[in-house]
Amino acid sequence: MAAVRFGLMALLLWLFAGVALAQAPGEEHVKITLVAESDRPAPGSEVTLALASVPEKGWHAYWLNPGDAGLPARAEWILPKGASTGEIRYPVPERLTIAGLMNYVYEGPFAPLVTLRIPADATGAFPVRVKLNYLVCTDAICVPGKADLSTTLQIGDGSVVSSIRAQFDVWRAALPRPLGAEGIYQVDGKALRLAIPFPAAATAQGEGYFFPATHGAFDYAAPQKVARDGDRVVVETAGVKAVGPIEGLLAFGKQGFWVRAVPGAVPAAKAAPAQMPWSGALFAFLGAVLGGLILNIMPCVFPILSLKALSLAKANAEGGDPRAEALAYTAGVVLVCLALGGSLLALRAGGATLGWAFQLQDPRVILVLLLLVAGIAFNLAGLFELSAPGFVNRATARGTGGAFMTGALAAFVATPCTGPFMGAALGAALVLPWPAALAVFGGLGLGIALPFLLLGFVPAFRRLLPRPGAWMETLRRILSVPMFLTALALAWVLGRQAGVAGMTIGLAAALLATLGLWWAGLRQRRGKARAWLPAVPLLALALAATALVNAAPAGTGAVVPGAEKFSEARLAELTAQGKPVFAYFTADWCLTCKVNEKAVIETDAVARALADHKVTVLVGDWTDGDPALGRFIERHNRAGVPLYLWYKPGEAEPRVLPQILTQAMLVDLASKG
Repeated sequence: MAAVRFGLMALLLWLFAGVALAQAPGEEHVKITLVAESDRPAPGSEVTLALASVPEKGWHAYWLNPGDAGLPARAEWILPKGASTGEIRYPVPERLTIAGLMNYVYEGPFAPLVTLRIPADATGAFPVRVKLNYLVCTDAICVPGKADLSTTLQIGDGSVVSSIRAQFDVWRAALPRPLGAEGIYQVDGKALRLAIPFPAAATAQGEGYFFPATHGAFDYAAPQKVARDGDRVVVETAGVKAVGPIEGLLAFGKQGFWVRAVPGAVPAAKAAPAQMPWSGALFAFLGAVLGGLILNIMPCVFPILSLKALSLAKANAEGGDPRAEALAYTAGVVLVCLALGGSLLALRAGGATLGWAFQLQDPRVILVLLLLVAGIAFNLAGLFELSAPGFVNRATARGTGGAFMTGALAAFVATPCTGPFMGAALGAALVLPWPAALAVFGGLGLGIALPFLLLGFVPAFRRLLPRPGAWMETLRRILSVPMFLTALALAWVLGRQAGVAGMTIGLAAALLATLGLWWAGLRQRRGKARAWLPAVPLLALALAATALVNAAPAGTGAVVPGAEKFSEARLAELTAQGKPVFAYFTADWCLTCKVNEKAVIETDAVARALADHKVTVLVGDWTDGDPALGRFIERHNRAGVPLYLWYKPGEAEPRVLPQILTQAMLVDLASKG
């Protein structure tokens, strides 16, 4: 039962992942400290300053080019006469993609460095002060921050404490290194090819990526193909426009190189045979095995494993062949994982940008999974009495076919789940040569099958299992609970992908399939021949519902017709007239704001509902930090944007809407006035 509770908790975390609550005004979300490498710089020398920054857990700050959303830090230095500073030098950032928007961020400690030039006539105390304006965000809210930092140096002999020097050496190592030669880029339609001089003998650890510092040169969210080609690195991407010189950062993992590129002709990279990185592949394989092992306690896999383990113990007690069943189960799991992994690699080779569980991006696959999981859940709950999984019951009685199909089903049902170690292992598989990548996917299947494999080949483990008895019926009912929760989660995912209509079709199909299975089970208990035959039309109709499910259309991106600029005076006028008002507050640098606007507010369905019910839309743009808007936002207990307010006629106080909007929510509010 502890394993079941752990699995249920994992499912709940999966359901609510990415939902963040607004922080209270005044909280510090990134701690910044001004540190000097030498507190006794010599006259006429240079000293390095660090803005040592530590974001709060769940928050992130931005690189000098934030990407699709965000804002870089701005510094105002207050220095003695004759002193000056250079540009802020940033370490290699991380990539953060939310709802298709790419952001360049720091989610952990980082330290931008600045060079301070001391005038030759400096003496005595030397005060240094900087005022910082920055942005810090979670996945759901962005808050502009300010910091007033200062330190006082003493002009002296330029000595440096060894411990401070060591810390600055670590920070310097994180900075990109300048490349001595210029790169060349070529724009061909909507594609860009960038060639960067890089010696063939130079080592590069990790996946390659180019972070553009020049704004507007790249479509940040477009996939990049980075290839070594002799003494150069070729970066290919899409969705760009021709500009002048491009600057940016070529990164391999945490190792970065600063690049400046000019227009020119760039031949395509030659396909080179990839070398097998055995050490990386081995670690990825072991991580996949461990991740697959942990998947067995997830709510969608644990019930299947538990019942098969008990059936194996029963087979052992009755003189069956547990080893053959274990091998068949393992073969089913591993082959499905290899098939999914091979399909993923083939699609990526064809140019698709996909990741593990790519098939779950299709709402029709989600519907099929929903039918499978719902059928297993009702079977465990006792609605019908076919052995789980029902459609392999006869094969189980004849041999190992049932175990093979159960393993295949367990692997397929496990794909929505993600456990520890899986992310890094499968991420590595996508950049490994295909033989090593397939080995990693096979390792995931081996990890899923490992407990059953051990039960089959180690009799001592089977003897630890309780003997089959009437108590198994109670266990089956208990194990139905996590399967019902998994079905609920799949229905929610279907609703997110295909809208309310798609989720309704999915639930209706699940009901139809359940009726068919109940009918088949009822006939079987009465001893009818071919008990499952009358249920086939109902099951076929349920599967046919996949043809009716389509992905929900994306937002058109058009501005809401009739929207007005927010002002408290206009808001007071409209509410005094008894008109419904939807007021929302946004900023160009707010990622969540832009996602809600594109996916919900600016869609045809919402715009039509607002217009039909004569709802006035007021938009408050907080991009420039307007203090009047800031004070209004704070009065509603929010520290930043987004903020969504719905004013219903006759009510003095607005309804504060969630930070993640849905089309159904706004359409429903508009219809109610």
